[in-house]
Amino acid sequence: MTAGMTKASRTMPESTTGNSFWVRITVIVVTHHSAAVIGNCLKNFTDAPNIVVVDNASDDETLNIVLATVPQARILRNKIGVGYPGGANLGLSQVETEFALTVNPDSVVRPEDVAALLDAADRFPEGGILCPQNINLDGSLEWTHDVVMFNRHSIPFPYNKRQQEPVPEGDLCAEFVSGAVNLIRMSVIHELGGFDEKLFLYFDDDDLCMRMRAAGYPLILAPQARIIHINAGSVRPSLHYHWEKFWNYGWARLYLEKKHRGARAMRGLALRQGTRFLLKALGYSLTFNFNKALRDWARFMGTIAFVIGVRAVDPRWKIMNEQERQKNSCD
Repeated sequence: MTAGMTKASRTMPESTTGNSFWVRITVIVVTHHSAAVIGNCLKNFTDAPNIVVVDNASDDETLNIVLATVPQARILRNKIGVGYPGGANLGLSQVETEFALTVNPDSVVRPEDVAALLDAADRFPEGGILCPQNINLDGSLEWTHDVVMFNRHSIPFPYNKRQQEPVPEGDLCAEFVSGAVNLIRMSVIHELGGFDEKLFLYFDDDDLCMRMRAAGYPLILAPQARIIHINAGSVRPSLHYHWEKFWNYGWARLYLEKKHRGARAMRGLALRQGTRFLLKALGYSLTFNFNKALRDWARFMGTIAFVIGVRAVDPRWKIMNEQERQKNSCD
């Protein structure tokens, strides 16, 4: 199924002009030590009546900045960090509008880009996710979509290299769209469920894309909507986060493989992935490249952890956070 490669020079319908489109959308932002970026993220949502901020146990100024920037926001506080899927699902559970706009804290979205996404959603009423084109902070293009997920080698040379692909000029249907900013049709979420909470970080957007496509809902890239994405800017940097981030990368990639392609495919990937990360970790250690060595040791250990049955998310988090919310509601 394709959405065509037509030029994006369309006139916005009346429903997406001015500020009227906000009533159809609930903005969802999941934060975790995000003080460095959250103000810039939320500054364009001052006219949005429906905003849910789910905070994963931030200990910095994140929530003070949220309250100062968008005082109308509903804030849900998790006692412990539950990862992105758990936080996003908590936000989605509060949505009563037609669409949810999920926004990473390190993204900057203008109102006209939200209107463009909503316009695309109206043009493609079967679309489950409408995604903008992501632009890096330096103005360069970030590949926001992929026309394949597992089999890029099947594309003829030289088009199997991302840098050889033409930049989309109009709407297209993809196998994957980035989760940095998504306009999500809530009727599809009600049918299929939200993000997979067995994941903590990484590949949660891949999984949701695959489930939507399997159910017959296209993923639409609408490049006329262009947002700024500051990669790796959502969370305050630290050695702990650096390890946690890449450990989950190794773990989640195997989880995705097993879930969608089976145990045999997962075991083959585990052998290749584990060997690659181990050799890279050893090489970077021997050359005293500390940051890359830590990254690849974390990815290797995440790979091993999945193979031996370690969970990425503490299953007690729901109980702990529900108890905390009940306590706060009684205070």
